Amino acid sequence: MRTALYKWYLLLVLLTVLTFSNMDGLVLGLLSQSIKLDFGLTDTQVGLLSGMAFALFYSVMGIPIARWADRGDRVVVMSVSTAVWCVLVAACGWATNFAQLLVIRVGVAVGEAGCVPPAHSLIAQYFERVDRARAVGIYMLGGSLSMLIGYFAAGWLNELYGWRATFEILGASALLPTVLVWLTLEEPRRAKWKSSEVSRSQTWQPEHTSRDSIWRVCLALWRIRTFRHLVVCYSVVYFFGYGMQQWQPAFFIRSFGLTTGALGTWFAAIFGTASFVGTYLGGDLASRFTKNDEATQLKATSFGYVAFGVISALAYLSHDVYWAFGLIGLAGIGAAATTGPMLAVLQTLVPERMRATSIALIYLLANLIGMGLGPLAAGALSDELSRFVGSESLRYAMVALCPGQLWAAWHCWQASKTVMLDVELTETALCGRIVYSNSECASHS
Repeated sequence: MRTALYKWYLLLVLLTVLTFSNMDGLVLGLLSQSIKLDFGLTDTQVGLLSGMAFALFYSVMGIPIARWADRGDRVVVMSVSTAVWCVLVAACGWATNFAQLLVIRVGVAVGEAGCVPPAHSLIAQYFERVDRARAVGIYMLGGSLSMLIGYFAAGWLNELYGWRATFEILGASALLPTVLVWLTLEEPRRAKWKSSEVSRSQTWQPEHTSRDSIWRVCLALWRIRTFRHLVVCYSVVYFFGYGMQQWQPAFFIRSFGLTTGALGTWFAAIFGTASFVGTYLGGDLASRFTKNDEATQLKATSFGYVAFGVISALAYLSHDVYWAFGLIGLAGIGAAATTGPMLAVLQTLVPERMRATSIALIYLLANLIGMGLGPLAAGALSDELSRFVGSESLRYAMVALCPGQLWAAWHCWQASKTVMLDVELTETALCGRIVYSNSECASHS
């Protein structure tokens, strides 16, 4: 393991990568109205562009890329993935029709698929269980920073230069984290691979090794009761949450007549701040007051989902733009506070050599169901409701998605009932069945 200073530097670099990676989806949502008018699209087509076209390939390609990360050099995986992502995001600005943009978005999805699973695996290896929620919470601040920077920059860039130039600038700027990953991060497994004191066969021989088929890994993960509930919970959260998030810019433009510049400024200030505060507090409070108590962390997370659903519904029903912004910001704090504890629990539940794959599997289902179908469902519902409520159809489509968060909260609460036993079983398997040295076994607790 590297020094304490290095692990915090690694976390900062991973946070930077996530910031640029998350910007892409936010920027697409903000520019969706401009793209719709330029290409003459329907809401359903826009939902397909920001939903299934991206989510299908992001999710499916995430599995083999995560298996590569679990078996090999995670730094190389992230470097290659971010490089591909940079080029293709810039290429979005070169599309001349809907079909071309759809194909390019598929390529962007493949590039982004290699960013998150290796990062979570590295964080879980460098940070012990007591600090894991805080570390994951800090890492997920990349989502908050992407809102703060992405919404503001994209809003004004679109207004000044158009949506095509906005994508080109975003792709070019993302080269910075790509270079940082390649030149400054090191894969900790390299030392083990080169070590003359302990052979690789002695170091890596868990019951389910990286040589196991993906089906055997899936079976091992599915046997963990808590994992099953959290997979369903995450998928439900993505379906309803992502369906609302991708259409929020269009909602404010249509219902309140805001320009992209003004909207980007509001979103940066409100969502960026709310997400930053919620994400940091969620991880920090979990590590500070509920150390090694994942059950309490999940119970608090379930309350966060309830708050998000209820307050979001009130926001979309409001006809005052300031009340709508304020309520959505408040809901965002509740939603963001769940991120660190939720993902930290997932990493604590599984062995180190399955961590990237476990995240990829969760994202496979969550993105196919949530990112893929959520925006598409919201767009189709908006098109259908337009026959009855006209230009306010998107408002009521968003309201219809809000109660889904209660469903997610129920699964999270059920997971809290079994998580402590499952964590104990995982740690027993790690220390009892894997040939580690004492220090390696202790690092998993």
